[in-house]
Amino acid sequence: MTLPNPQTLSQEPDFVVVDVETACARVSSICQIGIVGFRDGREIFSYETLVDPRDEFSSFNIGIHGITPKHVAGQPHFGDVHAMVDAHLRGRITVAHSWFDKGALAAACRVSECPEIATDWLDSVRVAKHAWPQLENHKLNRLAAFLGIEHRHHDALSDARAAGMVIVKAIEHTGIDLKGWMAKPDRKKAQPPAAALEGPLKGQRIALLGEPRDGPLAQHLAGAGGRIVASVGSTTSMLVVATKQPYGRWAETSEPYRKAVALRGAGKPIEIITEKDLRARLKRQS
Repeated sequence: MTLPNPQTLSQEPDFVVVDVETACARVSSICQIGIVGFRDGREIFSYETLVDPRDEFSSFNIGIHGITPKHVAGQPHFGDVHAMVDAHLRGRITVAHSWFDKGALAAACRVSECPEIATDWLDSVRVAKHAWPQLENHKLNRLAAFLGIEHRHHDALSDARAAGMVIVKAIEHTGIDLKGWMAKPDRKKAQPPAAALEGPLKGQRIALLGEPRDGPLAQHLAGAGGRIVASVGSTTSMLVVATKQPYGRWAETSEPYRKAVALRGAGKPIEIITEKDLRARLKRQS
């Protein structure tokens, strides 16, 4: 499919939405891009292309989106489509469902030695959390089901289209317009509980995957002496994967998990453990 030239569009979109799929754990390994433009609550253009990532395909990622090396054989590289993608995003409001797509595009630009795309980003996860705080999670497939949006999960074009409709329906539901969502600040960062002076986790620097730093799990681990940290870093000693967390069975693809694995591979003594297993261990030690 040919990407419509921005100069030939009869209407300027209010916002565009982008979604990417990747071939492996490296976020630069984009193998599919979907872009949709919206104006006045409706779609005015769409684009989808497969991309040869010039990278390996992991069986894990193939299991998520179904794209294989055969599918991208003969397809353009990211550098080949960069100019047109840039033309549709640059200077506009660009929606993505979480910051993964923003980071993937920036990484692909670096690897391909292309200029970074300058656009104003809006996270549809943040919008959804404000609009529908009662939902247990705000994953795109869950939101699509809740809002009655037709959706094929982990297809870049379908994901982009669904994320755009999340914005449209959030505007309708709350009365907050696009300008208001752009101006609306993020929620205040959660403050972690203070670590108990003594306990079986004393001395541990613990990052959580899938639960806020002030949630019940954080309270429990801090009560056992653990210090809850904001993110996985070189001094983190433990990554705890919460039982109920938004990544579902794809937790291993998340940035904190991949970073913990990389640090462990580099010789850092970081333990990756599930909430269930850690709670059982603490119970035995009590």
